[in-house]
Amino acid sequence: MAVLDILEFPDPRLRTRAAPVETVTDATRALIDDMFATMYAAPGIGLAATQVNVHQRLLVIDISEDHSEPLVFINPEITVLDPALGEYDEGCLSVPGFYETVERPQQISVTALDRNGEPFDRELQGLLAICLQHEVDHLDGKLFVDYISPLKRQRIRRKLEKEQRRQA
Repeated sequence: MAVLDILEFPDPRLRTRAAPVETVTDATRALIDDMFATMYAAPGIGLAATQVNVHQRLLVIDISEDHSEPLVFINPEITVLDPALGEYDEGCLSVPGFYETVERPQQISVTALDRNGEPFDRELQGLLAICLQHEVDHLDGKLFVDYISPLKRQRIRRKLEKEQRRQA
């Protein structure tokens, strides 16, 4: 397994809408393994393929403390079960060091394929529901900073650009 490079805001590749995965192959499963290695090394609890510059509708999540609950969602489709919104402080591996309050539905269902290409349906709530919505946003070319004020978003952008120049 390899640890992949994670794209950082404001990289325009993060705005690419991911294409559906046509067939789950050994290469798909290898990418999934690399994405888990990358997510755990970062460390994070979710990672979309878009964040590692692979524009396919694939994401991985593990909200457990001990990395014992890895979840794979290929071609996820979300349905909101309860429109009531909850506030969560969200962070992102593509926006390192920043956390902002975002409102999202707290109860959803998802239809997706697993790492073997088998379809499944699951109802999610709480942190897992929030995390899945955050990662699906990545697949749609959207970032959590899109939910905050333009002033805050610009401040984060400037700070990250300055840090990226410093590291170059």
